[in-house]
Amino acid sequence: MKKIKVRDDEPKLFKKNWKFCVGTGRLGLALQKEYLDHLKLVQEKIGFQYIRGHGLLSDDVGIYREVEIDGETKPFYNFTYIDRIIDSYLDLGIRPFVELGFMPSALASGDQTVFYWKGNVTPPKDYNKWYDLIVAVVSHFVERYGIEEVLRWPFEVWNEPNLVNFWKDADKQEYFKLYKVTAAAVKSVHPDIQVGGPAICGGSHEWIVDFLNFCADENVPVDFVSRHAYTSKAPHKKTFEYYYQELEAPEDMLQQFKTVRELIDQSPFPHLPFHITEYNTSYSPINPVHDTVLNAAYIARILSEGGDYVDSFSYWTFSDVFEEMDVPKAQFHGGFGLVALNSIPKPTFYLFTFFNALGNERLYRDEEIIVTRREDGSIAMVAWNLVMEKGNDFTKDLEIEIPIPFEDVFVKRQTVDEDNGNPWAVWKQMGRPRFPNKKAVETLRQVAQPKVTTCRMRTENNILRLQVRLTKNEVTLIEVEPVKDETYTYVGLDDSFITSYS
Repeated sequence: MKKIKVRDDEPKLFKKNWKFCVGTGRLGLALQKEYLDHLKLVQEKIGFQYIRGHGLLSDDVGIYREVEIDGETKPFYNFTYIDRIIDSYLDLGIRPFVELGFMPSALASGDQTVFYWKGNVTPPKDYNKWYDLIVAVVSHFVERYGIEEVLRWPFEVWNEPNLVNFWKDADKQEYFKLYKVTAAAVKSVHPDIQVGGPAICGGSHEWIVDFLNFCADENVPVDFVSRHAYTSKAPHKKTFEYYYQELEAPEDMLQQFKTVRELIDQSPFPHLPFHITEYNTSYSPINPVHDTVLNAAYIARILSEGGDYVDSFSYWTFSDVFEEMDVPKAQFHGGFGLVALNSIPKPTFYLFTFFNALGNERLYRDEEIIVTRREDGSIAMVAWNLVMEKGNDFTKDLEIEIPIPFEDVFVKRQTVDEDNGNPWAVWKQMGRPRFPNKKAVETLRQVAQPKVTTCRMRTENNILRLQVRLTKNEVTLIEVEPVKDETYTYVGLDDSFITSYS
């Protein structure tokens, strides 16, 4: 049994940087009802500040078109869809973390695309027209939403240009040119609008160093650094519908955060904010690990410690309404989302709600638990038991001593594990229906709830002693509040008069 003694004499700030931003698929998906239903649920239960996704300038959003007028080809800017999309975001209390990409086909220098929805990943054939496009888009945002609002939006240039799938030939110098022109366009609208990059994923950190040196040498504005982080290894098996990948330990992701932070500190811009604009276990939207309880237990340590190194880290993504690898082919298909199709929360969704319940004062933390105090003096803690081995006998026992200035306390515990709050497991029991009927969907929603247990306890010398058993891949939230006993206010109250009670 692991024994933990919590002290409250030197509390530290718990940075909730995990809550700054969340990812989404292409922005055009925000025109779908189910997408907005999922985002509303996420905002009600978690409440992210920003949302980042691909495809702002892709053809499906329709911003950039070219028309012929009097024999001359001219740009036409159409903001019909993007206005509807951003209005929907702001109505739900979330702001855009703007990714400037991909290339409109009419402006593209080539035909290389990525994803089912064919995002063009080639440089502009005319950088002057690209500059004008960025100016037009940012200016429209300012005109519609006001400069004070837009000053709060970060603008990130492109997505993963160090990968050949996302930027033609992964040409670093061409990306630097794109960044320079784009940053100048953004700043021409207002010098205080935030712009940054390079939004790389994996690979060598040389890109970060070279990018910051380029900005310094060329006097190019940069307000933040961005990178992505995943910990899945190369697939050991691929099928038409699934990727199967082993994972590095969570420490690997935290080390990625730390390493880049150190590179920024040593750069010509040592105080720049550092945003992880995508992270998850697997980088594949068809890896079943995303649907499991293991995914929640794995991400728990990242939420607990990631804010020590980065200003934000954006979970990829909030919803399985997502189409990178074609339209989803089944209820559970390994999608990135916190919320599965048919508005069914996954275990990782509840991990985020658990962390959302934590206080701002961190009293204790190790690799499998974080204990906090809230403003009202109550205690909230999250514990997890990540098991990256096959088998069943992996229970872990904790004995936790917590100083609490109350004699009488109410203890509430919420749990997701292999047997509770695990709709993926119940879906398998059903026979994995690809397109479940309404009755099956209702069942999956019913079981997609944490197990809740409660009790009333007394402290000894203002010390509360909790015995906590964690099952395989369990994530649990425990909240401790003082009891305000009002039993004495009831006239004639006597439970012994109720049949079967004493």
